[in-house]
Order: sequence, then C-alpha cells, then structure tokens
Amino acid sequence: MPAIYIFPIVILLAILGYTAGKRRSLAQYGDRTAGESYAPRGYFGMYVALWCGIPALILSVAWLIFEPVIVNGLVLSGLPDAFTEGLSGDQIALLESEIENLSSGVVFGQPTPEVMAAAERYGELRQIARAAMFTAVIAIGLGAMSFAYSRVRPSLRVRERVEGTIMVILVLCSIVAILTTIGIVLSLFIESLLFFEQVSPLDFLFGLNWEPQTAIRADQVAAAGSFGAVPVFAGTLLISAIAMLVAVPIGLMSAIYLAEYAPSAVRSAAKPVVEMLAGIPTIVYGFFAVLTIAPLFREMGVTLGLNVAANSALAAGVVMGVMIIPFVSSLSDDAITAVPRSLRDGAAALGSTRSETIVQVIFPAALPGIVGGILLATSRAIGETMIVVMAAGLTANLTANPFEGVTTVTVQIVTLLIGDTAFDSPKTLSAFALGLVLFLITLCLNIVALRITQKYREKYD
Repeated sequence: MPAIYIFPIVILLAILGYTAGKRRSLAQYGDRTAGESYAPRGYFGMYVALWCGIPALILSVAWLIFEPVIVNGLVLSGLPDAFTEGLSGDQIALLESEIENLSSGVVFGQPTPEVMAAAERYGELRQIARAAMFTAVIAIGLGAMSFAYSRVRPSLRVRERVEGTIMVILVLCSIVAILTTIGIVLSLFIESLLFFEQVSPLDFLFGLNWEPQTAIRADQVAAAGSFGAVPVFAGTLLISAIAMLVAVPIGLMSAIYLAEYAPSAVRSAAKPVVEMLAGIPTIVYGFFAVLTIAPLFREMGVTLGLNVAANSALAAGVVMGVMIIPFVSSLSDDAITAVPRSLRDGAAALGSTRSETIVQVIFPAALPGIVGGILLATSRAIGETMIVVMAAGLTANLTANPFEGVTTVTVQIVTLLIGDTAFDSPKTLSAFALGLVLFLITLCLNIVALRITQKYREKYD
C-alpha cells in the first residue's frame, strides 16, 4: 500500500474520534446543552479528535522520514564489504538510487547479481516497513482515542485544552512558514556568495556580455565564461513592460466597467469569467504563445515587411499580459468598490455625470489600491517562468526592440540547472545569483506596493 494512504487513515481516525467524543458528551449530558458550564459538545469531539489525530500524524511523519535511512542501511549492510569499500558519499547515493529503481521495476544497463539481490531485499524490507507503519499508526490512534474518550466528563475543562492545542498548532505552522522563507533566502545567499568568490559582483551586475558556458568537469574544454547579467535583466524588464502595457489598460478598463457600469447580472457573470484566466496553468499559456501567437506575429511581420523573430519578446510579453489581466482587474475592482457610496452620491448631487464622477472622485480615491495592485502584478510578471521558458529565447541580447529574441532571468535559471551540473562551477552557481537578484527585485516591488497602499489609503467612516 502506498505511503500516501496513511494520511487519509489519520483523517478517518480523527473523524471517528470526533464522533465518539461528541456522542459520549451527549450521553453524559442528556438533553441539556453540553458543557453549559464549560463548552459545547463539539469541543469534546475536537478534544478526542486531536488526541487521536496528532500522535498518529507525528508517528506517520517520523516514520516516513526515518524509514528510507533505516531500510537503505540494512540493504547496504547486506552487500559484500568489497562491493561498497572505497565508495564516496555520492557513489553510495547513486547505488541506493539504482537499488530503489530496480525494486520499482526500472532497469538501467546490466545490474550485477549483488545489486539485483539487494533490490529484492529492499522491496521486502519496504513492504514490511509499510505494514508495520500502518499497524503502528492505527494502534496509536485507537489507543490515544480510547484514552481521550475515557477522560470525557462534565468536569473536564475541554474548551481551554482544545483552544490551547489549536493555538500551539497555529504557532507551529507560522514558525514552519517563517523557517521555510529563511531557508530559501539563506540557500540563495550562501550559493550566491560562492559564485561571487569566483566572479566579481561588479562584473555580474554591470557586465554587458552573458555567456555562462564553462567547463564543469576536468575532461571538458570550454571558455572561461562571461557573466555580465545586464542583457538578462534587460530582457526580463522588456518582456515585463510589454506584459504590463497589455494587462494594465485592459484590466483597469474592465474593472471600471464591472464596478461602475455593468448591471449586476452582467457583473456576476463576467467577473468569474475574467478571473478564470488566472486559473489557467502557465504552461498552457506557454503552448499558446509558441503555437499560436509567435507564428501569428511572425506572419504579420512578413506581411508588413518587418523581421519578427520566432521567439520575440513581443509574443511572450503579450501572452504574459493576458495572463496578468485578472490580477490587475480584480485588485482594481476591489479598490474601486471600496470607495464609499456617499462620495458617488455627493458628486451626483453637485451635477457631475457618471464619467466625471469616476475620473474626478472615484479614481483618485481608489488610486493607491490600483497602484499597489499594478506593482504586485508587475512582480508577478517579472517572476513568471513557464511562459518565457517556452516562448522567449536562450541567447542574451541587449536590445529594446520587441521584435527580436531576448532571454530572461527565469529562462537562464532553468537552462543552467538542467543537465550535467556541478555545484562548484560558476556556470551553475550563477543561477543562484540570478535568483537572489530576482528575489530582491520582486521583494522591493512588493514592499513599495504595500507602502503605497498603506500610506495613501483613504479611511472612511
């Protein structure tokens, strides 16, 4: 049985505990309101569910973390000493991967008899470990449920216990989110420092030539590489600017129409349709750009006598702009509808037309929210990956011509981290430097958007 099935089992145990705790409280209180002095009956169900689900969940996670280590250790210990003697850590990891693949039925090359025997032993141990895990999780869940069930009584201060436990869970989730963010930033920062030890930060930030092809193994011959990132960031900004030129007018005008002009029936139907664009996977937009928009622009360029590249910045930018329309439209619509009705009525009482009211009253009042939404959409455009990976070029080209092919930061990161990589090479480490600068740019845009929204937000009674 796959390990993923353990989590539905934990959820079912928690539901069973909730039902049992609630029924026990009902049996003890009778027809009275359960917990008149303390809490409703649902708290007793939550109490038993938490006692049942949390220990089972902790055991499941711990088991899934340590099971591969223990199983791999047992499998490797069963191999002949001469087979693993002198292997480095990376070689042992490759051997473990080969054994795991063989156990799953994936065969590469001609494995040795020792590896085949190890794969069979690996499969047997995994089955035993999984059976033991399911048994242990169910046993500890039912045991904890029985313990909590026996403690359900009128004198139990169940509200304090349940709310205190939920508070601890919320704090732990917040800590996990914070630590994850810190880990991402530190990983980028540390790898970027390793890159800047080999390449000058000034050359990276202000260089005009981007050719990161270097030798990553001793037996390879390649150039020393050039890591001037200006063309890469220029291509990113060019495509993002085109995207915003498409998204901002369309998104803003659609928001004004839906908020001020559209009947309620039209608004209730049109707004979900516009927001559906945000639910389309970005890889679908990438296919649309490559198969439809780019050939269309190229044919139009031939008709007009223009040389439009197959992977032009215009095609990628236009499709990215279509994708960002819901962000601009939704955020602008929220800002416009937040303007009080009293301002509209006051402008109408003074003789203003609807268009004059929008231009002179509503739009200035909603401007901070609109500007903040546009900046957030800009950061979304700068960090977009799949559309530019499929529709933009791979060659760094320092140009402002939208008909030419350019590359972007995300395209280069994907390119640099695919294939035969060595994480002590400037070529590979440059991806982390690009990611760090991109992270700082989007962070600054988000901070500016929040500051503008907070500083100039109008407060109405």
